[in-house]
Amino acid sequence: MSFFEAKLSAVGQDGRASEGVGDRIVTMQPIFVLVHSPSVGPSTWHPVAKHLTAAGYQVRVPSLLRIGAGAPPFWPPIVDAVRNDLRQVSADSPITLVAHSNAGLFLPAIRSGLDQPVTSSIFVDAALPARIGPTPVASPELLEFLRPMAVNGRLPRWTDWWDEADVAPMFSDPMVRQTVIEEQPTLPLSYYEQHIPVPDGWDDHPCSYLLFGPPYDDIAAEARERGWRVAHLPGAHLHQIIDPAGTARHLIELATTT
Repeated sequence: MSFFEAKLSAVGQDGRASEGVGDRIVTMQPIFVLVHSPSVGPSTWHPVAKHLTAAGYQVRVPSLLRIGAGAPPFWPPIVDAVRNDLRQVSADSPITLVAHSNAGLFLPAIRSGLDQPVTSSIFVDAALPARIGPTPVASPELLEFLRPMAVNGRLPRWTDWWDEADVAPMFSDPMVRQTVIEEQPTLPLSYYEQHIPVPDGWDDHPCSYLLFGPPYDDIAAEARERGWRVAHLPGAHLHQIIDPAGTARHLIELATTT
């Protein structure tokens, strides 16, 4: 099985807003909340966060690195991690949720758990939640691929699942590669065995899709069938770290024209 099968305040280097009014961040311009796949880490969004900040947007990059430390279900800690990251953001501040890869599956639950209004959602080379009902994190085929890798119920780091020929094209900078790889968690197999609840009417707001490339073509086509706007920025699955400027431009366009 190959890899492809299975802008109002400054932000620091971690891509987080660091200035506001008193101890509360207040703005009516949508804040980009970049949610990384739990299989990797927040560094996969930091370059894009810097470009969005340079363009004048506030950005948050919540860390989900610890969500696999406890017992299942794992989706509540993901919701809590994003909610806690936004605790200094005014409840009146609109949010644009951006989810990469399998973080897309958690977007409806994240939205329902936030105090702030989510005015748009963008899926970036991401899996889509079901229209109705719980969504499995992994297909039976992927689970069959993963189970032999588990040691004491825990999987290797995501990039260790694949051959070098699959991993190398995702990185153009050795330093970035080292950061991303060393940051990855070792998730429990049970993370991939869970089903994520999908609140009714979760997609009652503008949703859009940014496709990098295979094997997400069919998922992008499904997004288009759902009536969403779909954009294409050709690249591998972690293309946001190779072309953060292009990714940021597409996110701004999708967030401001949906």
